[in-house]
Amino acid sequence: MSEASVGIVLVSHSAEVAASVAELAKGLAGGGTEVPVAAAGGTEGGGLGTSAELIAAAAASVDRGAGVAVLTDLGSAVLTVKALLAEGDELPEGTRLVDAPFVEGAVAAVVTAATGADLAAVEAAAAEAYSYRKV
Repeated sequence: MSEASVGIVLVSHSAEVAASVAELAKGLAGGGTEVPVAAAGGTEGGGLGTSAELIAAAAASVDRGAGVAVLTDLGSAVLTVKALLAEGDELPEGTRLVDAPFVEGAVAAVVTAATGADLAAVEAAAAEAYSYRKV
């Protein structure tokens, strides 16, 4: 894997959900322990919701210079990330909001990032998870 790897931020309305999805994705990725993944769930007070501050801190913590892919669970998480991106200086350069299913997209993103892929490939793999069939 290259020195600079894509960072992954998982934004959920629940700290527990974000942390669990991060753990699952890293565990299923095998080599995903090398991928910088951060959970940004809930509010600063531990309640349900989203926090711009937690998201910005998570993105900064996984930034290795190759970009940051942000996956979200529900509506206001998307809006919060979009607002941070619009401000322009709250998130690391190269941060992208990825349109992908939360759990399957997170796994695909971490697995792909673990191969040393660039941000575009990580984003594409996560987005492709929309087409995964279960039946």
